[in-house]
Amino acid sequence: MDNTAKLLSDIEPGIESGIESNIEKLNAIGIALSVEQDVAALTEHIVLGAKDLTGADGGTLYLIDQQQNLQFEIVRNDSLGLTVGGTSGEKALFNAIPLYLDKHQPNNAMVVAYCVHHCETINVADAYQTDMFDFSGTREFDRQSGYRSTSFLTIPMKNHDNAIIGVLQLINKQTAPGGDVIPFTRQDQHLAESLASQAAVAITQKRLMDELKELFNAFVKLIASAIDKKSPYTGAHCRRVPVLTMMLADAAHNTKQGPLADFTLSEQERYSLEVASWLHDCGKVTSPEYIVDKATKLETIFDRIELVNTRFEVLKRDAEIRKLRQLCHAHQAGTITPFVEAKLDNQYLQELNRLHEEREFIQECNIGGEFMDEEKQQNVRDIAKQQWQDPDGDTMPFLSHEEVYNLTIPKGTLTPEERDVVQHHIVATHEMLDALPFPPHLKNVPEYAGGHHERMDGKGYPRGLTREQMSVPARTMAIADVFEALTAKDRPYKEAKKLSEALNILGVMKQTGHLDPDLFDVFINQRVYLEYAKNHLIPLQIDITEPHQIPGYPFD
Repeated sequence: MDNTAKLLSDIEPGIESGIESNIEKLNAIGIALSVEQDVAALTEHIVLGAKDLTGADGGTLYLIDQQQNLQFEIVRNDSLGLTVGGTSGEKALFNAIPLYLDKHQPNNAMVVAYCVHHCETINVADAYQTDMFDFSGTREFDRQSGYRSTSFLTIPMKNHDNAIIGVLQLINKQTAPGGDVIPFTRQDQHLAESLASQAAVAITQKRLMDELKELFNAFVKLIASAIDKKSPYTGAHCRRVPVLTMMLADAAHNTKQGPLADFTLSEQERYSLEVASWLHDCGKVTSPEYIVDKATKLETIFDRIELVNTRFEVLKRDAEIRKLRQLCHAHQAGTITPFVEAKLDNQYLQELNRLHEEREFIQECNIGGEFMDEEKQQNVRDIAKQQWQDPDGDTMPFLSHEEVYNLTIPKGTLTPEERDVVQHHIVATHEMLDALPFPPHLKNVPEYAGGHHERMDGKGYPRGLTREQMSVPARTMAIADVFEALTAKDRPYKEAKKLSEALNILGVMKQTGHLDPDLFDVFINQRVYLEYAKNHLIPLQIDITEPHQIPGYPFD
């Protein structure tokens, strides 16, 4: 027989309407519990609802913690004006009640612990007239407060898995508010048991939701951490971009003037953006390490500049051999003179100097930079035309076609083909995130995460979206991604930019349609860059603090 059936069977003639009213209240409370997301408000609903249904003067809700103690979550008492826990913000100062006296002995002396161990409701008419349980603590409380705790109704809170998660205890049923104290009835007990069951299910559901969310967040950060650890050179990128993204998004949300004055970010949208910012580079799990970590132009599994250096040493050796052979021939022919010897020495030294300069030049070219002009590229091609003999005695061009192709990369360290491979990570990000069954409140994660390489003028990738086709949160991440990359001090192909340099580059990118102009203005005017810099850049990088110090500011 369920609790509703018990209630109906307990109806006494003439009080049907009161029971029906209580059942309606119980249903209303159940509906409220099913939608409440805040644990503090949830426990408050339970205790206040139980007090209202049973006419109790006081109510306490305990939850079982991991140490097998009953912790006070909420205490309410009308006569004493006691409001602890729940939405009050006041923490209960009462000591937790242990369920066990030691590892194996149940604490059956305390009524709330007994209720848990025996999984039964305990209805005590008068705590001062029973020796079944230890009410000494209650009596001491009464002595100090002037209160008299008389009737008790103690109910185990059992969820849908038949697991007891806590105890609901009601104290002093009254004939009317402030009236006489009387024992709790069978109807009170059935009502309270029904509410306790609903409450246990609601609390368990909320806990499961919180645990799933915690697991999901941990998994998202695990993916980001794995991507960061894949490359020693971008080791904190996936952790810093979320920080900067949320700083800029919050600044835009709080802006009260300008084009973004009406922009707001709901809690769900904010959470979606945070998740997206952690996952924005998840497609990099498909990117080969030898490309992602390509620190120099000739690097593959190792930096092939050492092979080129060896060839220079071979050419220097050959130059020395030629000089010595020419000296031997002059001696044999009897034509050796101090002048001839000096001339051969001078030619040898000139060739060594040339090879040294060429070697220094090639080593410089091997390091990626912002720009390599055509004259330097042609110089590489000219050096490549020299010949050398390999270990097999075969005559070879000094630099292979593939080495020339890499050494003449005009910007950075990646060839166009390698850049395509790296850029494919955003396509992979789209594909991976689109394949996930995100719930409705996270449906925007793929869009937010996949837009950080798009441009406002439609020249970005992978979809070539324009500003009008992108949401504000997606545009936010683009600024965060670029600024973090510019100021990062762990990139192999460049030095970390100072704040003035990075902001100047961002300003140019705003002018050229790369970044969102309204968000860039918020980034500058709200000093988002400075707040981030103080926490994530080294002091030497922070060479400016105010917008007017930025080269090129204001950016039209």
